[in-house]
Amino acid sequence: MTAPVVVLGGGVVGLCTAYYLAEAGVAVEVVERRGLGSGASRGNAGWVCLSHSTPVPAPGVVRYALRSLGRPDSPLYLRPLPDPAFARWLWRFWRSSTPAVFRRGYAAIAELNRTTFGLFDGLREAGVDTTLTRPGMVHAFLSAAEARHHLAVQREMADGRYPLPDDVTTGDGARLLDDALSSGVRAAYLVEGEGVVDPEAFARALGQALTAAGVKVHENAEAVGFSTSRDHVTAVRTDVGEMPCDAVVIAAGVRSSGLLGALGHRLPLQAGKGYSFSVDLDPAPRHTLYFGERRAVASPIGGTTRIGGTMELSGNNNRLDWRRVVAVALASRHYLGRWFDDPDDLVGLIRDPWVGGRPFLPDGLPVIDRVPGHANAFVATGHGMLGVTLGPVTGRTLGEYVRTGRRPGALAPFRFDRLHPRGASV
Repeated sequence: MTAPVVVLGGGVVGLCTAYYLAEAGVAVEVVERRGLGSGASRGNAGWVCLSHSTPVPAPGVVRYALRSLGRPDSPLYLRPLPDPAFARWLWRFWRSSTPAVFRRGYAAIAELNRTTFGLFDGLREAGVDTTLTRPGMVHAFLSAAEARHHLAVQREMADGRYPLPDDVTTGDGARLLDDALSSGVRAAYLVEGEGVVDPEAFARALGQALTAAGVKVHENAEAVGFSTSRDHVTAVRTDVGEMPCDAVVIAAGVRSSGLLGALGHRLPLQAGKGYSFSVDLDPAPRHTLYFGERRAVASPIGGTTRIGGTMELSGNNNRLDWRRVVAVALASRHYLGRWFDDPDDLVGLIRDPWVGGRPFLPDGLPVIDRVPGHANAFVATGHGMLGVTLGPVTGRTLGEYVRTGRRPGALAPFRFDRLHPRGASV
């Protein structure tokens, strides 16, 4: 009997990869050290979007980050660490924030994203409860000038790939785009067709589809290493035993770096920590909302509103800093009105405060490739805030690569060796 392809990671990216492999008739097993969808897939904003599928290292972002030093309430918070690897990562992040590099990264993600909504439709038609709805996204601003600037930049980058309005709506009319917006919003525009899912429910639905297809899903099992023979991985070593494999896919978020280290490769992954919580608002948002100046978001998920935001670069940890939760709540109040009066009230108002380490590489793009020097080892990580949006297309294209041994053209910008120019990626 042929050994299975073992997928390490039970988040949306790993589960989608396992799904498309199984759909093609490949024997698959999934290994997740906790529960399915329990990592960065659990508490995110659930966006499935084209208009915000951009690399994080954009022009001006480093200057913005430096202003956050010593300010834990900043939307982008940088806490320097006494770690040379972290300093090198920041230097490479800065090098990736030029306009030319940003544009190349944006174009690569946009090309990969081309079939995203079609793939979600295909999953739904196959019986997977994706929970996807497409209410559109309202971009809300406190300043009309800022809104017009943002729309102009977005139109230039979109290059006709998705529809954008001709102009912003200003004054009292702006908040009429969504009943949840307050009178403090002075300009807004709607990008139609943008989607949202309940990410935890989506992960569970993928897990159920895999189980129904005969895929073995090992929860609460942690991969700790590999057995190899020449250039092949022959088994995955876990804390519950060794699992023979025909191939392995490493899709374990930030933990992918340690697993790749066991195969002799270093990957410069950092956790971009994001925060979110749920709250019942009246009226609740009908669309996904982007709060422009404060870089916070709100999503209608599961009958409640999930508010999230911030990017915290403070090392690879999941420590929840309550000040960051308060900062997100205060940011949202500029756009949603005074849904709370005092930060002390938040303890009784919000549910499920969450922090998650989203995996980031210094150029802001994922790596979706074969692991150099290993004929049957593959990696998909570094999706940052785009794991839900890019999960299905990553899974489908990487699954094709695993099955055929030929890299799909759309994956060329996400090669492993772009991060290590002297290495080889076959």
